Amino acid sequence: MALKATIFKARVQIADMDRDYYAEHLLTLARHPSETDERMMIRLLAFAHNASEQLEFTRGLSSDEEADLWQHTLSGEIETWIEVGLPAEDRIRKACGRARKVLVYAYGQRSASVWWQKMESASARFDNLDIFYLPADSCAQLAAMAERTMDLSVTIQDGHLWFASSDNNIEVLPERWK
Repeated sequence: MALKATIFKARVQIADMDRDYYAEHLLTLARHPSETDERMMIRLLAFAHNASEQLEFTRGLSSDEEADLWQHTLSGEIETWIEVGLPAEDRIRKACGRARKVLVYAYGQRSASVWWQKMESASARFDNLDIFYLPADSCAQLAAMAERTMDLSVTIQDGHLWFASSDNNIEVLPERWK
């Protein structure tokens, strides 16, 4: 019998002073059975970092043809394609060919640095690609905030993200690799 996704509900208030974006989002996140709390919360971070009314979660791990998050134009073209983790070069090439802007949120202390050594030269040819690295301690703290029902405030200023819940506050500073 196949395992089903676990559903998480999040009320996220975003104050992004870098982009002058202020909104509240009521989100439903489906965590795939093979997905960790850490990865799910990084998807939530990626949403907050790029929030808009059109940005949406996809089927993620359940589909090879979709990003983890994406945003479409009104005419149906992919405006933004967001990957979480360490995607293969061919997946990044495909995303860069389909979307105007591609973002990768890499994590995993040792594996990310090995992945970046292989990807650094290959990624140089993609003008529409940005890669961010999330430090391991920040990812672990984010994972600890995961609950089936979350009420979070996210403040973004000067590239720093502050996540706050009723009993926890953390700061995340994504490192821009590209």
